[in-house]
Amino acid sequence: MARGGYRPGAGRPKSASVKTEVEVKREASKAGLSPLEYMLSVMNDDQAERDRRDKMAIAAAPYVHAKADEAKAGKKEQKQQAAEQVAKGRFAPRSGPRLAVVNGS
Repeated sequence: MARGGYRPGAGRPKSASVKTEVEVKREASKAGLSPLEYMLSVMNDDQAERDRRDKMAIAAAPYVHAKADEAKAGKKEQKQQAAEQVAKGRFAPRSGPRLAVVNGS
């Protein structure tokens, strides 16, 4: 008996409901929407499949919401920024001596 190789019906089943990236772009261009607007419209569509809505929400999130790291600096970063602000004023380090070359007399 032969072992290994191709077997009909084996492997992961192909889903007919999953759309390719090209098909999604084509639908967005037909509707006259930007990619973000299209993702948000699919995400808010109650008739769309749940998995598709979830994927669109994940894809649209970076364009709509800022990352948590960028939103607020931590305590150490805040202290560092405050120290730099103070150092710019009265407590700024002294500049080096000005070097002037005097030729002649």
